[in-house]
Amino acid sequence: ITGGASMAAIIDLIVRRKNPNLLPLACSAELPKPHLGEPRDLKALRMQPAQEDVLTMSQTLDKLLVRDTVQLELIPEKKGLFLKHVEYQVTSQRYKISVYRRYSDFDVFHEVLLQRFAYRVVPALPPKRMLKGGREFIEGRRRALGRFINLVARHPFFSEDELVRTFLTFSGSDVQTKLRDTSKKTGDEFMTNRLATQAKEYLPADIQAQFSASRELIRNIHNSFQKLRDRAEKMAERSKENATDLLMFGRELSTLGSDASPLPSLASSQSTWGTLRQSLKSLSVEFAVLSDKAAQQGRREEDDVVEKLNLFLDLLQSYRDLCERHEKGVLHEHQRALHKYGMMKRQMMSATVQPKEQASVEQLESRIVQQENAIQTMELRNYFSLFCLHQETQLIFIYLPITSHILGAFVNSQVQGHREMGAVWNELQPKLGCLFGVNNGVRPPA
Repeated sequence: ITGGASMAAIIDLIVRRKNPNLLPLACSAELPKPHLGEPRDLKALRMQPAQEDVLTMSQTLDKLLVRDTVQLELIPEKKGLFLKHVEYQVTSQRYKISVYRRYSDFDVFHEVLLQRFAYRVVPALPPKRMLKGGREFIEGRRRALGRFINLVARHPFFSEDELVRTFLTFSGSDVQTKLRDTSKKTGDEFMTNRLATQAKEYLPADIQAQFSASRELIRNIHNSFQKLRDRAEKMAERSKENATDLLMFGRELSTLGSDASPLPSLASSQSTWGTLRQSLKSLSVEFAVLSDKAAQQGRREEDDVVEKLNLFLDLLQSYRDLCERHEKGVLHEHQRALHKYGMMKRQMMSATVQPKEQASVEQLESRIVQQENAIQTMELRNYFSLFCLHQETQLIFIYLPITSHILGAFVNSQVQGHREMGAVWNELQPKLGCLFGVNNGVRPPA
């Protein structure tokens, strides 16, 4: 045993004497090395288990909504008689801080965000110039900016980025310079994402077919939600108009009751009009309450229903914009680069057939190599763009359950509005009986 035998062989012999049926234990020197194959097989083995994890977004709507809630309050600054500019107080629930931003700050933030995340859904900003109605325009823009910053702050990739953190927390005097400096330091997502150059390996074989089908479905969803938003806006507007009508109805009753003109002699001495018109004055109070309830109903419909619809519509529109950027940007540039490369190759063939100066041929060869490298980078960007597009498509479907939030808000606003209005009408009904007597055409409730 001791004549050159290894320790493993000695242990094997001892164990086999006690357990003769055991197979021989291979010593460490004789263990066969596992066959791992070619490097490409190793790569496939390493990538395969992680494919579904990196491509699939494991998110829910509730998780996205609790990432942050950003409040946007209007702080107008007046100089003289005219409104020179508008400032917003931006308060992040996540960072527990308030900062002050102007529209131009949002504009620069949007610009650098689009540069950093060109392959993601970046919501559009509302128009910069005032088109109509000063106060209405400013309020509408405040709401749109609020939707923009909340979609950005809740995005799975934006929310952890330095640009977003800077915009929501930086309280220095020049946030625009800070944002541009941060953008230059970090670069675009393709340059920083560790999966960017490997995106092709994670994409399913039928990615183009999936993209086309999803894009068509999301286009139909977008169209339907636009119609829902338009109807919700009309209902909110009708509630506001109802508030105005009720208020004016009550005022006219008050005006009618305040008329102190003497009754003409033609009127019967037994006419009750004199007593009746005195009672009309007090009814303007009830109608003012009804008007206030209708106005509250309109605000609820606008804040809880229309705003949620607009939030989702902003996201859907940004997805459509992303699809256009993919087709008109990355794909178009790739095709142009291939066309340019083809022209260079033809020039090279021509130079081979018709001998030219060595310097010009070498220069052409150098340009061809540079173009090949550019095409390779564009191809990688194209696959990364598809990779991001696949994830952003999932984001749209993650947001789709917001439909239940919208319907819930719509039903709750109607229930609350009808209950409050009904309570005032029910209080008014017996009062009419006391004011005008029992024969006044008022039916008791069933």
